[in-house]
Amino acid sequence: MKKTSTRLADGRELIYYDLRDDTVRDAVDRRPLERTVTTSQVRRDPLLGDSVAIASHRQGRTYHPPADECPLCPSEGDRLSEIPDSSYDVAVFENRFPSLAGDSGRCEVVCFTSDHNSSFADLTEEQTRLVLEAWTDRTSELSHLPSVEQVFCFENRGAEIGVTLGHPHGQIYAYPFTTPRTALMLRSVAAHKEATGGENLFDDILEKELAGERLVLATDHWVAFVPYAAHWPYEVHLYPRRRVPDLLGLDEEARTEFPKVYLELLRRFDRIFGEGEPPTPYIAAWHQAPFGTLEEFDGAAAVNRDDFALHLELFTIRRTSGKLKFLAGSESGMSVFINDIQPESAAQRLREVAS
Repeated sequence: MKKTSTRLADGRELIYYDLRDDTVRDAVDRRPLERTVTTSQVRRDPLLGDSVAIASHRQGRTYHPPADECPLCPSEGDRLSEIPDSSYDVAVFENRFPSLAGDSGRCEVVCFTSDHNSSFADLTEEQTRLVLEAWTDRTSELSHLPSVEQVFCFENRGAEIGVTLGHPHGQIYAYPFTTPRTALMLRSVAAHKEATGGENLFDDILEKELAGERLVLATDHWVAFVPYAAHWPYEVHLYPRRRVPDLLGLDEEARTEFPKVYLELLRRFDRIFGEGEPPTPYIAAWHQAPFGTLEEFDGAAAVNRDDFALHLELFTIRRTSGKLKFLAGSESGMSVFINDIQPESAAQRLREVAS
């Protein structure tokens, strides 16, 4: 992998990740852009104790442009985009319309391929490995920013999810705080550690799922299963067998095996609802330990970064052909999910559609 860092016309950082070490990236951003001005701020809710990013400047962000005006495609002739070069393998750049910026963190866009009509599931194993290396490198780099406490790599796929750019891409959010979902996990890990005299909750869950009916696939270095209390119609959690706190902790064997496993899961998702159905909308989310010292949670035994288990959560909001799972009163109003699909049935279906 070759990494090349440069700047766009408005000062934002752009990083190319290339498969070939002899690739030269010297294209200049020719757009007449002014410096990006953001109004992002983080406000803490005194009742719930969580944080909300206020980013009113995002109202003007690019919204469903035609394919020949896609800002994530390579630049070509007079059609200038966020990627000045005429081609790329993987490209990462600071979001022009970030939810988090400055002292409030950072947001980046990850372009998985220059092919506008492709998808992550269409990538080769070599390309997928390059994306993994880009995620890992960005996690490392962003963790050193003084305003960053947690790094979140994710992909939103499909108009039903709310994606406004059709090009295959994901995002990275670098938060200035530990996210509420991670804090809940850490509280559960701490309580389990205290109740069991030091046992790790992630390890115990993985051991149980390996022997159960919700297992989707298992390889030498990765395990995928539908969780016991799945929130979403079809939801798969992917864990490395060896517990590590973040992407940086993966060993070479796990990195080598990841592309084959992940591509298989994505391709199964596209087969869930049968032939002729549009691509399955999904969210793929990497959960990594926060950086820095972790506090005690609810008076339970203290936890540290090594107690957390890196894992990816992949889920779709489509519950059956032509029907979506909406977050209505119970989910949005009280954070109590109601799932219409039995997790065991979801796991069986995901096993049935294996390639």
